[in-house]
Amino acid sequence: MTSERKTALASLTIVLAGCIWGLYWLPVRALEQAGLGGALGSLAVVVVALVLVLPLAWRRRDPRGVDYGGAAATAVGGTAFMLYSVGLVEGRIASVILLFYLTPVWTTLIEVAVLRWPVPWLRYPVILLGLIGLGLVLGADGGWPLPRAAGEWLGLLAGLLWSLGTIGMRARPELRPLSGTTFFLLGALLAGLLLWATLPTTAAIEPNMNAGAIAWLVAAALVWWSGSMLALVWAAARLEPARVGILLMSEVLVGVVSAALWAGETMVPIQMLGASLLVAAGVLDALLG
Repeated sequence: MTSERKTALASLTIVLAGCIWGLYWLPVRALEQAGLGGALGSLAVVVVALVLVLPLAWRRRDPRGVDYGGAAATAVGGTAFMLYSVGLVEGRIASVILLFYLTPVWTTLIEVAVLRWPVPWLRYPVILLGLIGLGLVLGADGGWPLPRAAGEWLGLLAGLLWSLGTIGMRARPELRPLSGTTFFLLGALLAGLLLWATLPTTAAIEPNMNAGAIAWLVAAALVWWSGSMLALVWAAARLEPARVGILLMSEVLVGVVSAALWAGETMVPIQMLGASLLVAAGVLDALLG
């Protein structure tokens, strides 16, 4: 395969992975309907994913061991995705997705205020653009532009943790795909257990795990948490970070549109404008890289 075809395939993989994650609310909402509410459904998905991935990861483990800093950063990324997953159950889908994609703001603030890394001055207008978009999305009703539901707070915190995780992963040696996926899942497992123990839930005492719910459970573990993660690692290694960031914006588009079509969620024009500004901030941040 030529390098041009590999680049095209990697780009298509990133777009498809973003689209798939834009539909991730479908399995977690289906599991909620089956009685696995709150963090329980997401926790069950991660457990199944670990059962699928651990044997392969152990068989293909790196004989040199792993970098503990990189493993910890990857686990933080898994923690972020668990918060995001539970947020999609506990809050408005579109709001949670958009709050998660406030990551360019968090990343820049952490790099400047905490790590003292130099950043291009154009990143500061990107922060302002993202904050204005956030204010429009959350303050459309005239109130304070703050998250309302627990799910929205989880989406916001997930974006912050994802920024921390990606900064750490960038600063440490890269893990092998299967090792990285394993530590990602372990971080998600620990976060899921904590959320399950602390968040109030309306889950049924006896979950109704019919064939449809079991199919969603296995699909979420196999397609979203295992397959798409491995595909993302493969594709991201063959593309510039800026292109990866832009192509992953397909998740926002698919998530917001699918929530409007199938979950009955609506956005007023001012929220649509805010969503556009948040997406623009993400694209600009990727281009400034």
